[in-house]
Order: sequence, then C-alpha cells, then structure tokens
Amino acid sequence: MAYTQSVRLLNGVDIPVLGFGTYKMDDEAAAQAVQEAIHQGYRHIDTASYYKNEKGVGQGIAQCGLTRDQIFLTSKMWNDEQGYEQTLEAFERSIQKLGVDYLDLYLIHWPQPQSKDTWRAMEKLYGEGKIRAIGVSNFSVEQIRELAEDSSVMPMVNQVELHPCLSQPEMRAFCREKGIALTAWSPLDRGKSFELSAIQDLCKKYGKTPAQIVLRWEVQMGLVTIPKTANPTRMQENASIFDFALTDEEMLSIESLDQ
Repeated sequence: MAYTQSVRLLNGVDIPVLGFGTYKMDDEAAAQAVQEAIHQGYRHIDTASYYKNEKGVGQGIAQCGLTRDQIFLTSKMWNDEQGYEQTLEAFERSIQKLGVDYLDLYLIHWPQPQSKDTWRAMEKLYGEGKIRAIGVSNFSVEQIRELAEDSSVMPMVNQVELHPCLSQPEMRAFCREKGIALTAWSPLDRGKSFELSAIQDLCKKYGKTPAQIVLRWEVQMGLVTIPKTANPTRMQENASIFDFALTDEEMLSIESLDQ
C-alpha cells in the first residue's frame, strides 16, 4: 500500500504527510534504505546537500521500479551555498547527484544573512518549472515574515524540529494562518518522550508503539512528518499509523508534554 495521504500546498501541489528522512546515512546506506522504504509504500523522500547522500538517494529512487512522478523528492541547500548565483549552482549540483531533472520541493536549510538573495534564485527556479514547490527550514515566524516582505512567492513549507517535547504552538498557529505546510524533523526526538505516562497509556489503549502514537499525533494535527530509520521493521512500524485516530483529549494530553 502506498502511503499517499497528503497535505495540499499553497500552489495546489500535494505533499505526502508521511515522509522518509535520510539524515546520517551515507550513499550506500541511503540507496538501500530509500529503495526499501519505497518498496514498503513511502512516496516522500527527504534529503539535503549537507547529508552528502544525494547520489545514494537518487540511486535508490532510480532502482525502485516506480516512475519519477510517483515520488515526492525534497532537498535543501546548505548555508555556504546561499546567495543568488550560489543557489542556482547548488540546485544544479543537487539534481545532478540525484539523477533527476526537477525537485518536488527545495528548501533553504537554515536562515542566513543572504537568504533573501537565495529566495530570489529559488523563485526563478520555481518559475522555470524546475522545482514544483519552494520553502524554508528552521525559520522562525519573524524570519518567514521578513523573507516574505519582498517576495512574490510565499514559502510553501517550513521544516522545523517538532515532537511532543517541542510542539511549536506559535509556529503551528502562524503556519495555519498563512497556509504554510509544517514538516516535523526529528519527529520522534530519539525516543525521549516514549516513557512518559501520557504516551504509555495510549500505547496500551490502542495496542500501538510509542513511535506510532507520536507520529499519529503529528499527522492528525495536519503536519508532515519525516521519521528516519534504516531498519525495515521500523519503517513498517512508523507507517502503521493510518488505522486508528486519537481523541481530541488525547491530542491535547500529548501537546501538554511540551517543554
């Protein structure tokens, strides 16, 4: 079964809510993991030039047996690749390594002083149809407002650290208001919230693992989430979140874990 439940971006492009993260995987590990994840039903793959595995991610996609348009592919440019001309060059390097001719989503990995110039370059690539959607990562509400001031295209996505212990209520409210899709990186926070009683009680009630409870909470809030694992069993576990729903009270009980 393909995991294709999605969020619609400002421009009408659909992004699958369940993605597959590839941070800290080398090329060989990424190629194997991406191929396995797609085989299991993942259709959204997240990488970045900083991860130094775009070549492996591209190989995994090329060998998965699906056509390019069946995969939603995200990459990001690193801090030293920012600036107008530098961004155009960084994009070309990324798609060359990935072995593709377009990206579904391209993000500014971290805010930098030259991010406005970077964004102008991204708007150009978007206008040329080389990227289906553009966005940012790790930007604050104020930094998004500042970027949007002189822009013709509003960021369509912001990717931030988000999990029960860091639930980002202000950012979630802002993104809802502006129609920006919010993506959670480190959505499981390396398991730090798994032993908390609010999570454990829900595991018992639903017969689910802590990871499944947390990922369900994120998806049910309307977020995109990109858990990462190279373990095929965990991949399957992380994806088994569409056959149950938390109550409003349970959603709030997890949100109350925010620190």
